[in-house]
Order: sequence, then structure tokens, then C-alpha cells
Amino acid sequence: MNAVIYARYSSDNQREESIEGQLRECKEFAEANDMIIVDTYIDRALSAKTDNRPEFQKMIKDSAKGAFVLVIVWKLDRFARNRYDSAHYKAVLQKNGVKVVSATEKISQTPEGILLESLLEGMAEYYSAELAEKVTRGLTENALKCKYNGGTLPIGYAIDENQFFIVDPLTAPAVLDAFKHYAEGATMQQITDELNLRGVRTKKNTRITLNTVTRMLHNRRYIGEYKYSDITTPNGIPPIVPVDLFERVQDMMKANKKAPAKHKAEDEYLLTTKLFCGKCKCLMAGESGTSHTKHVHHYYKCVSVKYHRGCDKKTVRKEWIEDIVISYLMQIIFDDNLMDKLADTLLEHLHKENDTLPILQKQFAETQKSIDNILNAIQQGIFTTSTKERLEALEREKSELSVQIMKEELSRPNLTKEQILFWIHKFRKLNPKKLEHRRRLVNSFLNSVYLFDDKIIIDCNYKDGTETITFEEIENSALGSDLTSLAAPKTARHIALPFFLRYYFKTHLRNLLMNIRKHSKHFSHIAAQIFRHCSDSFYCYNYRWTTCIIS
Repeated sequence: MNAVIYARYSSDNQREESIEGQLRECKEFAEANDMIIVDTYIDRALSAKTDNRPEFQKMIKDSAKGAFVLVIVWKLDRFARNRYDSAHYKAVLQKNGVKVVSATEKISQTPEGILLESLLEGMAEYYSAELAEKVTRGLTENALKCKYNGGTLPIGYAIDENQFFIVDPLTAPAVLDAFKHYAEGATMQQITDELNLRGVRTKKNTRITLNTVTRMLHNRRYIGEYKYSDITTPNGIPPIVPVDLFERVQDMMKANKKAPAKHKAEDEYLLTTKLFCGKCKCLMAGESGTSHTKHVHHYYKCVSVKYHRGCDKKTVRKEWIEDIVISYLMQIIFDDNLMDKLADTLLEHLHKENDTLPILQKQFAETQKSIDNILNAIQQGIFTTSTKERLEALEREKSELSVQIMKEELSRPNLTKEQILFWIHKFRKLNPKKLEHRRRLVNSFLNSVYLFDDKIIIDCNYKDGTETITFEEIENSALGSDLTSLAAPKTARHIALPFFLRYYFKTHLRNLLMNIRKHSKHFSHIAAQIFRHCSDSFYCYNYRWTTCIIS
């Protein structure tokens, strides 16, 4: 009789020897019973609780060709651990004239043998269900203790000898910085590049990608939340990111997701009527210019320069100066001490005695008394044209006083310090990239900005709210300088270096790259990019850029 062998093991922890042992005993069984093995079907690391097994399905399909009449398995649980699947596929094989036999379980073709086969299949299914229940119970116990239950570890965490989460001191600071930088307005790509530059790798030792950063910024484990199946435990693992920072990042990601064109330049000039020239104290107005590449550039220009009144203040890019102001405003609203003082000042102002309200209330009472007197006269039968006109005038006066009293009460509402702080802290959730939120920040906190050649003076709408920022500080920040900005920036002119300079730079550049590759594997890709960009043509935008690389 022609026969085939079906072998299977279900776990990655089992080794190839498991398959070899099954095949050996099945071949011995076939030889002892004069069976010819015409083919072998093997499924590795696949459970028999499901019929979604490639080789198993191939065997079922091949049974219709009539090439074999027996399927030999080491044990019946290798064929299936689900009674429905076992009965179904045995019926399919039987229809094709094929029977399943076990090499190690002696089952006769008597009624008792049929009962025994059914019993063995039921025991196999019971074993599989019991094993799954034990595994689930063990994982649930681990989850209740907030232990590691397998899977890929998030960047920033490690596992101790007792399977508890601990903070990885090498990568956790990079995770915290990623959240902070996104909250400050950095893009996903910038954060990805920064993490790769710092040498951070995934747990599989691969480079950080945009998907990695996206999953990281959404992962609630970083605020200490442990979750497994339906079990959620707050503060179950050591947190890396503060809750308020995490929630702010979630709000910003939700807003950015709905704004695919958020990087497009806006035509609205936020600093109109608030930006002044530091030299002549004139307003700086928004203008635009189109370069030869048809790209529109937005900038602020001193009105005195525009009308040739003697000022020589240079224009500045709209995005640059607005980003500096917005960045500063975001810093002050996250200053807890400053916001606390501001709340105290507002509270003190609201609690000051109102001189206008008592006068209005007295006038309202006198008007109401006059109206009552006229109504009494009318009830006594005194009603003339003059009485009617006087009553209508008093009614109008009463209505106007009522509106004035309401306005005065609204101007100084009865608020608590907690309510004021709640309102101020709402500004912390604003997205600094969104035009509507940027406008709200400027209108609420900014009084004026004075732009000099070496510094910026920002004056906010509260006492002692004036700050001077030098361009040296801006140069050292992520915003960079814009001292040489023009109305419509021209493309930088290429400079071809002389041969002896190219040879000098090339020699020193090679030495620099060798040192980079020698001392740090993480900068090797940077070195390769610099070398590819510079060593062949040595056409640079300016000499300063090349000198910077060499130095």
C-alpha cells in the first residue's frame, strides 16, 4: 500500500529532532506493515488546534489524486487536536479512499477501536485546552504582578532577573527627550534622525524609523501604565514620561493628523501691529516676494525702510521671527512660578473695590422708585400724556442701566485662583504649529516685540514681562539665526575651490573621517554622507561651510 507521512510540532521551543523522531518511527511502522512511503508532509511550529497548516492542506488536496491510500502519523494528536477538524478531514480523506493510521497507538478496526480512537482524540483536545488554560492563568498571574509577559520591549525599558520592568538608564533619557521635542514643535522625522544620531536602536538592534517613533509617542507604558489583555494597572511599571507631557503630545498628534498641510506657509502675519524696528521704533509690516524659482517668501520689513526714510534695518523672514516669539511664549506659560504670580495679580485686580458698580446700582434703584411712583399715580386715576412719556423714558433708562450693571459685573467676575489657573493652564495644550493656536498665544500674552541688529526685546502683557534675547543665544538654539535674510532669498552661489585648496581639504577631510569611523560606529553613516558630498567635486555654498567641516 502506498502511504504518506504527516509530521508536525507546535512550538518554536521544540527542536528539529522532534520531527526526525516522528519520521523514524513512522518509517519503521510502514516497513513492518509492507507500506511504501511515496511522500512526506511536515509542518513546523504550527498548532493542531487550527487547520491553517500549509503542508496539512496540501496533503488533503493531494489525497484526491489517488497516489496514496494511507496517512501515517506518529500519534493522532499530530493530525488534529480539534474533534471537529479531525472528523471533518477524516471524512474528506475517506471520500478520497484514504485512511489515517497511528504508528504508535494500536487501534483496531473493531467498534472498540473506533471508541478508543474517539477517546484519544478527545484526550488530545483536552490536553490542548488544559495547556492553553494553564498558560493563560500563568500570564494572568504575571499581569496582576505587572511582570513581563513576552513580546517586544519598548525602547527605554529592560527586564530584571525577576521579570519586572526597570528603566534603562542608557535609552530612557532619549525617550523623554523625544516627547519633549515633539511637544516643542519638532517633527516626527526630526525626532527619528535625532534618535539615530544618538545611537539609539530598537530591541531587535535595527535603526529607528518613523513607525518606531509613532508607536513610541503613543505607548502608554511610558507613563507607567501596565496593560495585558483586559488587565490595566496604572503606575504598574516605572514611568519615564510625565503624564501632563504625554497627554499634551497626544493632543498635538491628534491635531497634526487632521492637518496634513501644516507645513505650508501661512499668509497671515501674526506680529502685525506688535513688531517694531529697534532702530527707528517704526512698525515692521508683513510683505512677500517671489524668487526666480517662483517660490513665495514671506518676511517683515521696517516701514521706514519701505518708504526710504533713512532706516537701514534688514528684513527678516516671517517664519523665523514668529517661531522665536511663539517659542518664548510657550516657555513662559510652562513657568509654574510665573503663572502662579499672574493668577495672584488677576485675583487681586478682581477683588478690588468697584467704584462704578455702586453708582449704577443706586441710579437703577432711583429709576425703579420713580417708575413705581408713576404706576401708583396711574392706579389713582392720574394719567396724562406727560405721565405716559415720563414712564416710557424711565423704562428706557432702567433698561440701559441694567445692561451697564451686567457689563460691569462681567468685567470683574467672582473667580477663584483655581479657576484662573485652570484657564491659564489650558494654553499649555495649544499646538504651536497650528495657526489658530499661535494667534491665540500672541493675542493673549504678547504686547510688543522690538527687533535690533543684535537682540530682540519681547514685552508681554504682565508686569515685569519684558525679556531681552540676544542673537548669540538664538544662534546656539535650534532656531538658528536670520541676520542675513533678504526679501526673496537667492539660491546660494556655488564656489569652485582652487586645486591646491581641494587637495588640502580632501587630505584633512579623509583624516577627519578616519577618526570618526575609528572612535564611533554611530557616526559612520554621517561620515559617509560628508565624504560623498565633498570629496568628489568640492563645490560648496561658501568657504565657511567647508572650513567648519574641516575644523
